[in-house]
Amino acid sequence: MKVRNQIEYTVWGRYALFSDPVTRMGGEKCSYMVPTYQALKGITESIYWKPSILWVVDEVRIMKRIRTESKSIRPISYNEPGNSLSVYNYLADVSYQVRAHFIFNENRRADLGQDFNENKHHNIAKRMVEKGGRRDIFLGTRECQGYVEPCVFGSGEGFYDHYGELSFGVMFHGFDYADETGEGVLATRFWNAKMSDGVIRFPAPWDIPEEMKQTVHPVQARQFSKELGNFSGLEEDSIRQELAEIEGDV
Repeated sequence: MKVRNQIEYTVWGRYALFSDPVTRMGGEKCSYMVPTYQALKGITESIYWKPSILWVVDEVRIMKRIRTESKSIRPISYNEPGNSLSVYNYLADVSYQVRAHFIFNENRRADLGQDFNENKHHNIAKRMVEKGGRRDIFLGTRECQGYVEPCVFGSGEGFYDHYGELSFGVMFHGFDYADETGEGVLATRFWNAKMSDGVIRFPAPWDIPEEMKQTVHPVQARQFSKELGNFSGLEEDSIRQELAEIEGDV
């Protein structure tokens, strides 16, 4: 699915850990076999993010064979003295092609409506893909470093190109944050994930049925504005225009 303000990139790394929440109750983590929508959204936001835009992940292509590797980890113990030993199950040698586009955060029109400039954000996002992202890229968790570069989605040979359809059952999809939904709660989303010839096409968050959502707790959306001193860049276009006029007069 091609969208006008879409970006396409490859992200890869030696290890990935897209945690299945069911396996975290005992302190040991086990990765899903494929990345979650929320993990890919986080990677895209690490490439480029502003509170005035919302990234929507359209699809991901699994480029390499799915392999797992177990590692013994000594996690930090906050309650008892001494060390404990846990076994984490990672994905090994991963590579994904990702397509994502952004929409404007309509719930922030009151304080950030001046920043609703599609052309500006799209051009910056494409440049940030070429630069490898604005912030560090992590594949699910901080110890799994990732790397980003631009690509043409669908190019190259993927391991599952002719594999047919494969179902992964019910998976965690993502979080509904108050500053994105306009509702005063934090909620989780789940969906029935399936891959077709190596490609997973994600439903948009608002297309997830209500029975696949669960409220976690009430939360207040954080406010961004020039007056609060926690958001800049609203006057970039006017400053650039003034500089162009000055240079033209010289």
